[in-house]
Amino acid sequence: MIGNLLHVLRDYKPSMEEDSVRWKGGRNGKFRVKEAYRLVTRPNDIGFPSRCIWVDSVPTKVAFYAWEATWGRVLTLDRLQKRGWQLPNCCFLCGCEEETVNHILIHCIVVRVLWDIVLGLSGVQWVFPETGTKKFKRLKKAGKDTDPRVHSDFFDEDGLLLDDIDDDEAKSKYDDEDVVGDDEMDGFIVDAEETDGCPVRKLKRKSRQEYGVSSSTVEEAHDIFGDPNEYLNRRKKSLARIDQFDNSGRQMEGSLNNVYEPFILTEKYLTEKDDLIRNIDMPERIQISEESTGPAPVDIMSIKEETSWILSQLTTKITWFCKMKVIEGNDEGPDLFKKVEQDIERFLKLHHVEKHDIPFIAMYRKELCLSLLKDPEQDVAENEDEDETKRTTRLKRNKVILWVIKDLDRKWLLLRKRKNALQLYYNKRYEEELLKMHDEARLNLNKELFKSISNSLKNAESEIEVDDVNLKFNLHFPLDEVNVSQGQFKRPKRKSHYKVCSNAGLWEVAAKFGCNSEQFGLQVTLVNVRREDLEDLKESPEEIASTFTGPVFETPQAVLKGARHMAAVEISSEPCFRKHVRSIFMEEAVVSTRPTPKGNMVIDPSHEFSGFKWLHGKPLSQFKDAQWLLIQRAEEEKLLEVTIKLPESTLNKLTSESNDCYLSDGVSISARLWNEQRKLILQDAFSNFLLPYMEKQARVFLTAKAKAWLLEEYGKQLWNRASVAPYQHKENDDELDEETAPRVMACCWDPGNPATTFVMLDSLGEVMDVLHASSLIIWSRNNQKQQKQKKIDQERVREFMTEHQPHVVVLGAVNLACRRLKEEIYEL
Repeated sequence: MIGNLLHVLRDYKPSMEEDSVRWKGGRNGKFRVKEAYRLVTRPNDIGFPSRCIWVDSVPTKVAFYAWEATWGRVLTLDRLQKRGWQLPNCCFLCGCEEETVNHILIHCIVVRVLWDIVLGLSGVQWVFPETGTKKFKRLKKAGKDTDPRVHSDFFDEDGLLLDDIDDDEAKSKYDDEDVVGDDEMDGFIVDAEETDGCPVRKLKRKSRQEYGVSSSTVEEAHDIFGDPNEYLNRRKKSLARIDQFDNSGRQMEGSLNNVYEPFILTEKYLTEKDDLIRNIDMPERIQISEESTGPAPVDIMSIKEETSWILSQLTTKITWFCKMKVIEGNDEGPDLFKKVEQDIERFLKLHHVEKHDIPFIAMYRKELCLSLLKDPEQDVAENEDEDETKRTTRLKRNKVILWVIKDLDRKWLLLRKRKNALQLYYNKRYEEELLKMHDEARLNLNKELFKSISNSLKNAESEIEVDDVNLKFNLHFPLDEVNVSQGQFKRPKRKSHYKVCSNAGLWEVAAKFGCNSEQFGLQVTLVNVRREDLEDLKESPEEIASTFTGPVFETPQAVLKGARHMAAVEISSEPCFRKHVRSIFMEEAVVSTRPTPKGNMVIDPSHEFSGFKWLHGKPLSQFKDAQWLLIQRAEEEKLLEVTIKLPESTLNKLTSESNDCYLSDGVSISARLWNEQRKLILQDAFSNFLLPYMEKQARVFLTAKAKAWLLEEYGKQLWNRASVAPYQHKENDDELDEETAPRVMACCWDPGNPATTFVMLDSLGEVMDVLHASSLIIWSRNNQKQQKQKKIDQERVREFMTEHQPHVVVLGAVNLACRRLKEEIYEL
C-alpha cells in the first residue's frame, strides 16, 4: 500500500502550508448544512453540467456531442451490441479494453496523452474522473483554480473552461484565497500617476503555487504545438486586426471577401456598391435607376423638353388624358392642359434635382402636382353614384399617373442616352469613311447623307424612330469586313444586293431617277411643301444604263433593275417616310381572319375561338381587350389564318400621293420612260419593304396593347380587392359606435390538418372563439355520409355566426379553391 501511495503522490509537490481540513462536498472547501443535506438526500446525484456544455461560443455540433457524451448516449461499440449488432468490442485506439463512452473519452491511454497535452498548455491539473459528467464538472473546477491571467481558446476571460460563472461562484471566487502580507505595511502601493501623491492601499493576493504537469509532457507539447505564449500573442494580434477592420468599411470588406463567397456578400448587401449606396444621400431606387439611364439632366431646357415629350406620350396612352385633349377646345380645356404640363415639370424637378422618390412626393409634396393625383373618370363616377360621406372614406388610386410618368421618364433618359451614344459612333464611322474616300462626287454625297442622318437622329422621339435612323446609317455606311490573317478560317459575310449594286457604281444611275429619298420623304410628309420641278433627261433610261454595264450587270435591263432596287431600298429606309407610312398603317390597317381546314373542323360554336373565327376588316384601333392574344394563339395552333393589311382605298391613296411627289410632270417620251421606272421603284418599295415591315410592327403593337390591357385590368381587380377596407358602418347598425372597431370573423380554408377554421375576433383583435369545420369543403354529392357531416358543419357555422354576429367576414386561402368556401358562406 505504501508503494501505491508513493506512486500516486509522485506528481504532487509538497508545499509549506500547514495541513487543513477541507469540505469536499461544497464549492469553497467550507462546510455548509445545505450542501450536506443535499449529499444525504441525493448521494449519487451529480447533476447535468449545462453551463459547461451549452455555451454560445462553442459550435453546435461540438456542444451536442458533449451533451450526448454526458448522458452516455454516444454510439460506441458496447451500445451497438445492446442494439443487436454482432460486433467485437475492442477499442480501436489502444486495442486493450472494451470501447465505452468513458473509455474512449477519458480512460484510454491514447486519449489520456492527448488530455495531458491540452491541459498542460492550459496550466490545469486534475485527477481523471470516472464518467463524462464528472469530467465536465472537474473541467469547470479546474478552470477556477488556474491563473486568470492565462488564456487560450479553451478558456474565457476569467480562466474558466467554456463556462460562465453563476452568481454564487462569482461572489465566492476568491473566498478560498488568503489575503496576506509580509508585514503591516505590505500592500501599500503608491501610484506614480497619482496627482495628489496620496498612497493607495491595494490588497495583494498571495499567488497560488501552480502544480505543473510532468516535464516530458510539457516538452512533447512544445514539440507539437510550439510555445503557448507565442500562440497567445499571435491570437491577440489577429483579434486586433479584426477590430481594425471593423472600424473601416473598405478593410472590413476585404476581410469579408477572404472569408465569404461573392454571392453571399451580394445577397447580404455587403459589397462596395452597397456601401456606396448607403453613403450617398439619395433613395436607393433612384441610384439603381441612374446606373442604367445615366445621370438625369437638371437644367431647365432639358426638363422642359422632357415635359413636352412625356405630355405627348400621355395623350396617346392614358384614357383621361385623351379625353382632356378632346375638351381642349372648351373654355376649361387649355387651362387644365397647361396645369398638367406645369405639374409634370415640377414633378421632374423634384425627382431629378431634389432626388425625391414618388412615395415621398405623393405624401409630402402633393401640393406641387395635384392634377397628377386626380382621376377625373373616378371623380365623375363618384359624383354620380355616391354621396359625400362615401366619397371621403373611399380609397383612391391617386399615384398611378406618377408611376406612369416615372416609367416615361426612364424611357426618355434611355432614349437620350442611346441617341448620344449613336451620335458618337456615327461621327467615328464617318471620319473613317472620309479617310478611305477619294471620289469627290461620292464624298459630297456622303456629307449630305451624314448631315441628314444627324438631323434625323436629333429629331427622333421614340425607339422606333431611332431604329429607322440607324437603319439608314448602316445602309450608307456599312461596317467593313474584318481582316483575317492567312491560314485562319472566317465566316463568309453575306453581302446584300444593295451593297453589290453600290460597289458596281449603280448609285450614279439611281441618283438620276429624280429627287433623293430625303427630299421625297419631306415632300410626302408636307414638311417641304414647295416642290422643285424635275429636269427630265434627254437620254432614255436604257441609254444611260448601257454605259454602266459590266461583268456583274451585263445588260442595260439588269443595270436598271439594280438601280431601281437601290432607289427602293433608300426610299423605304428614309426615317421621315417610314414614320409617315407607319402612322397611316396603324390608323387604317385592318385585321382579317379565316379558319384553316383544321380550324374549320375544330372550332365549333362553343369553342373559345368561335368569336373571331371569321373577322373581316376589323381596324387595329378597335382591339381594346386581350382578343388579339387569343387570335395569336389560334394562329400558332394553325387553326386560323391572320392577315393585316391596308384597305385598297387607303393603299391607292397613299400610292397616288407618293406618285405625285416622285413622278415628273413632263410629257416627252423620255419623261414617260423615266416615270415608268419611278412607278416601279415605288411599287417595289411598298410591296417588298414597307408593307411587310409595317405588318410586323402592327403585330408587335397589338401584342403590347393587349398585354398592357391585361395588366391594367389585373391592377384594377387587385385594387378593388385591396381597397375594400376600411369597413364602413351601416346606417341600421346602431349597436356599433363610430369609434369602435367592428367584430371580425376570419375564415381559413385548408383541406389538411387543421381543417377549415373559423376564428372570431373582437373589436380589440383578441380571439373570442374558434370553430373547426373539416367537412365544409366536401363537394362530392355521391357519398351520403359525407353530405350528412357537411350539413352538420353548415349548421355549426350558422350557429357560430348567429351567436357572435360578426360585422365583417374575412376569407383567406392559398388558391382559387377558396371561392367555394365563399359560396358556402353565402349560402348560410
